[in-house]
Amino acid sequence: MKRMLLACLMGTLLLTVTQAQNKPLPAFSPTRTEMLQRYKVATERDSMVRKTAFKLSVMPNWSGSSAFWYRNVLADSITQYFLVDPITINKKPLFDVDKLAAALINAGHKNISIQKLPIKNAYLHPDQKKLAIAVENNFYEVDLLQYQLTKIDSLPVDKTIYPGLTRAANRWQRGRMAKTSPDQQWNLVVKEHNIYLEPAKGGTLIQYTTDGTADTPYGEVSWSPDSKHLIAYKIKRVVDKPVFYILTSLPNTTRGEVKERPYKQPGDAFTTYEMFVINVADKAIKKVQTDIIDFFDAPKLNWNAGGNTHFMFERVDRGHQRFRIIDVNLADGSTRNIIDEQTNTFIYEQKIFTHYLPATSEIIWITEKDGWRHLYLVDAKKGAVKNAITKGEWVVRNVDSIDVAKREIWFQASGMNQGEDPYFIHYYRIGFDGKKMVTLTKPGFNHRIVWSPDKKYFIDTYSTVDQAPVSILGRVADGKQLMELEQADISLHKAAGYRLPEPFSAKGRDGVTDIWGVICRPSDFDPNKRYPIIENIYAGPQDSFVPKLFATTGEMQSMAELGFIVVQIDGMGTYNRSKAFHDVCWKNLADAGFPDRIAWMRALAAKYPQADTNRVGLFGTSAGGQNSLGGLLFHPTWYKAAVSSCGCHDNRVDKQWWNEQWMGYPIGKHYDEQSNITNAHKLKGKLLLIVGEADTNVPPESTYRVADALIKAKKSFEFLAVPGMGHSDGGTYGRTKKRDFFVKSLLGIDPPDRNADELE
Repeated sequence: MKRMLLACLMGTLLLTVTQAQNKPLPAFSPTRTEMLQRYKVATERDSMVRKTAFKLSVMPNWSGSSAFWYRNVLADSITQYFLVDPITINKKPLFDVDKLAAALINAGHKNISIQKLPIKNAYLHPDQKKLAIAVENNFYEVDLLQYQLTKIDSLPVDKTIYPGLTRAANRWQRGRMAKTSPDQQWNLVVKEHNIYLEPAKGGTLIQYTTDGTADTPYGEVSWSPDSKHLIAYKIKRVVDKPVFYILTSLPNTTRGEVKERPYKQPGDAFTTYEMFVINVADKAIKKVQTDIIDFFDAPKLNWNAGGNTHFMFERVDRGHQRFRIIDVNLADGSTRNIIDEQTNTFIYEQKIFTHYLPATSEIIWITEKDGWRHLYLVDAKKGAVKNAITKGEWVVRNVDSIDVAKREIWFQASGMNQGEDPYFIHYYRIGFDGKKMVTLTKPGFNHRIVWSPDKKYFIDTYSTVDQAPVSILGRVADGKQLMELEQADISLHKAAGYRLPEPFSAKGRDGVTDIWGVICRPSDFDPNKRYPIIENIYAGPQDSFVPKLFATTGEMQSMAELGFIVVQIDGMGTYNRSKAFHDVCWKNLADAGFPDRIAWMRALAAKYPQADTNRVGLFGTSAGGQNSLGGLLFHPTWYKAAVSSCGCHDNRVDKQWWNEQWMGYPIGKHYDEQSNITNAHKLKGKLLLIVGEADTNVPPESTYRVADALIKAKKSFEFLAVPGMGHSDGGTYGRTKKRDFFVKSLLGIDPPDRNADELE
């Protein structure tokens, strides 16, 4: 019996301890007086933060092909100048500060501070014996041996050829019609909707087409490289319908001004192009054996080696589910598909990358056809992939350059390193055959590289959101780090009490996929209190958005200072992960990754009980404005308050090219079912709508139609239209209203009465 009583007593004790352990922390709930003080502190920190971190990057100024100088600005505007020679791996002061200061004083600049020389700009001559400088409104050439100044009219122009990035060429060529033939023998004339040629040295016009009309004129004509053929289109023009907005508050007027502009919305028709080949010698006209082009503009032509018999063009079908590279035979207008990619979801048209190698009849192509974004080498003659250049469960992010002679590609990628944030960007070099890959960057950081003009060296600045930047000099040949240039100095930043964001990952809706985000807390964060969560949301499928680089300030940290935990998350449906991860958005923009975001925040609260999942808000602009209102409409048990700025609330109202890419074509009932306007009657929680009346990105009526639907549904909400403002979060005033809204909605405290000057 005693044993039973003892067991019961121990059980009761354990239950009491467990209940105490599971008891939620008390909610952070400041008084209004404390809240006003928090506003003042947040404002002070916003102004102070730019003066607390230094040497965050190295911006090289090249002198010749490899050497460079750079500038550091330290506390109290103290300035340093350094010269780096990668060949000798040597870093030294760019000039003798004392001697240059003395020379400037002798030249009449009396108020010179040795630590703050007033140099606005500079140019180092390639021989490194002379330095041209701009001081106040004067320009001088400095002899770096004698420190003699010679006054000059301006700084020399830097004629160094810098390496450019290799980007996907625009595959549409509207308005690029060349008048004169490559051999300079003919001038092209489009007259009365038809094509004529006239001898360049003078002579009679020769008519080549006769069936062009006002409704279907010929145009967008291109020459073959040998001047023997014309590629022309019979065009049926479509004039885009306009959208309107009103400027209500123009100065010195008493009336609003109506503005209009052409604006293609989902479902609107496109101008069509019917392609023909014209033989200059015999005037024979052949229709190219391909369907009329009814999506985007006339394509750019890519000519084969020799440029006389074949050309290729790219075609994306409307609906974004088919991409082709089509070869055209000039002799008879016949065509064949070199690449014909088709998908059940979508092909991200703006991220299609192609690079043509006519000398070898090859094409470098980036595609997600195998589930991850990778590079392939295509045999243009056979119309087949020769080999995969890159492969694996990671993504190519960008191509920096292509060395045709060495048959190498320099590219950026993310996700290759196991155990690190899969969004971190790294730099690599690889052969066309997919062999001999060289890694140029170290794991564990996000990187940004600047190449030397001779592309033998690079400056790499790497960081994370919670690790300050380091800048190093590296060698391209083997990726070796030659020397550390700078480590960022954030000692004052930390001493001032600033908190750094925390990266955080958790499993998504499937319990398997890692979802990544960041957490911002107040500088005076109390681990014994629960804080409301505010999510900064942007779920646009065109990219990923959670920051990966170190930054000293930002809207999220400023809001956190008021007493919130502010987070940002990349859920499924956003870019830069696998194709399957991205495909979640297909005809499904209302999903916005919410199941992943909510799972992430649940995991956050499980690890950090200071995160109050009963008080969750969200805010966003543009697609984020659509998402923030969508959170209240479709997930009202989780989100309790939202600020929605300039939202594209109905995907039929917003721009065609963006919305059809993700929602598909033709326009189906899913557009209506996912509309915030259609679903406005479901509103729960508190809402602030913000719109700029002069928004030229998303038509303002997108927000006004939401307001109209809410009014008709007798819903309560707040509304702010900002006169004269374009596509934004409402500017300084809008951000102030956003902060006040969350203070009232999630903390239950009246914000400052600025009419009573409570913050002064």
